[in-house]
Amino acid sequence: MIKIAPSILNADFGRLAEQIHGVEKGGADWIHLDVMDGHFVPNITIGPMVVEAVRRITRLPLDVHLMISDADRYLPDFKAAGADLLTVHVEASPHLWRTLETIRELGARVGVTLNPATPLTVLLPVLHLVDLVLIMSVEPGFGGQKFIPMARERIRQLAAWRQARGDAYLIEVDGGMDTTTVPQVVADGADVLVIGKAIFSQPDLTAAVKKYRQLLQV
Repeated sequence: MIKIAPSILNADFGRLAEQIHGVEKGGADWIHLDVMDGHFVPNITIGPMVVEAVRRITRLPLDVHLMISDADRYLPDFKAAGADLLTVHVEASPHLWRTLETIRELGARVGVTLNPATPLTVLLPVLHLVDLVLIMSVEPGFGGQKFIPMARERIRQLAAWRQARGDAYLIEVDGGMDTTTVPQVVADGADVLVIGKAIFSQPDLTAAVKKYRQLLQV
């Protein structure tokens, strides 16, 4: 089943517990947390303390996307805070193989991602090490951006490699997800949908998640 991972980047942090419970009731599968440091990307968001707070209010898997420099330094902190899956960027990981193995050794599921203009082929040496590949369909840093159409070809290529190689990684897509783009990326081979503004801008978050679940069943 396709997984829906609402991104709290667009949540009201003054009502975070209430809003997470709202998407949970709607049938969300994971909670997606975007960690930004103002260095690797031009925005500053959250750290391990917020992940720990979210861990206390939900049993859903926490999907933590690290858009930070020197991710290796903070991997143990995010795992200890409650992250179930840790995703790092190839551009910020000079020793990517070691970084991915460290995530596995910490007991988290392993994710890898890359910016839209980074060639997909850089992932080929490490695909067998990961549980998830995140395709960024916007430039990382801010929510609410327009979907980059080229991402669809990248999803299809990842799906083709997965079948040809016999790998088992999930394909996650983040950026510009709405009622138009969701069916498109699912048809291309996506397994996990990170949906932010399209859910958290709605007055009824439970109904918003249910709308996407119903859309996926059509």
